[in-house]
Amino acid sequence: MTRHEFKLRLTAPNAADKRTVLLPGVANPLAARVAQDLGYEALYVTGAGVANTELGLPDIGILGLSDMAQAVERIAAVVDVPLVVDADTGYGNSVSCYHAVRRLEAAGAAVIQIEDQVFPKRCGHFEGKDVAPAAEMIGKIKAAVDARRDQNTLIMARTDAKAVEGYEAAIERAARYAEAGADILFVEALTTEAELRDAPCRNPGLPHLVNVVHGGKTPPFPASEFEAMGYGLVLYANAALQASVLAMQQVLGALKDDGSLQNVGDRLADFVQRQKVVRTAEWDAMRLHYEGDMKS
Repeated sequence: MTRHEFKLRLTAPNAADKRTVLLPGVANPLAARVAQDLGYEALYVTGAGVANTELGLPDIGILGLSDMAQAVERIAAVVDVPLVVDADTGYGNSVSCYHAVRRLEAAGAAVIQIEDQVFPKRCGHFEGKDVAPAAEMIGKIKAAVDARRDQNTLIMARTDAKAVEGYEAAIERAARYAEAGADILFVEALTTEAELRDAPCRNPGLPHLVNVVHGGKTPPFPASEFEAMGYGLVLYANAALQASVLAMQQVLGALKDDGSLQNVGDRLADFVQRQKVVRTAEWDAMRLHYEGDMKS
């Protein structure tokens, strides 16, 4: 699916064409390869995942624009599906946000998500968050809209106000962000079924994203149920990361305890599977194509 097709999918005028996109989070090219091979139509480059994976640090605002842009560039180089990119708070003020959109769009982002937390931000399902004034976020959204070079690039506005100012305040902020030019709305960390069902209805006309975190605050309904509620995107930002952490702990723990992999071999991709994911056969064929005549 191209960037243009992704935009049409999310903004289609006919309800029948607005099929919900199930969006897995990826933090590196290997995870992106696995997700694309499984048939996912778009991927989410998770700031929390990049912070955890590349820096070994929590999602507390330490990750910078250069870190994220490099992650997007590496992922975009190996997959050909649209990338939804987490740009945190825009990495500064409205001018910083303008620059961030330019940088991330050039790196390969099809959708750029900006949130209204104060800096340094915190994971959306952490306690202790705070939000910036709505007017500050509106300035960032306007800057982001002006910064994009490709009109197929979409700007997503995320509000974390529900945990700080309450549900109604979050809905009001989302409406103001839509007026400022946001293409997609994301009301983070809704905690009840009633809120989940109500939020897309309160700001109709734009696609909405819901973020499901295993062990987090939002009730984990199936994607089909979220589609019925009116969500255009259902995000599992760190499912792959959480799975890999547990697998590494289990396999490496067994190796340390047993001195072998005998008891955990069924949890490992075999050699052939691993080479298939990284396209070893394609690179070998390319080498033979270019170097075949050297032996004659």
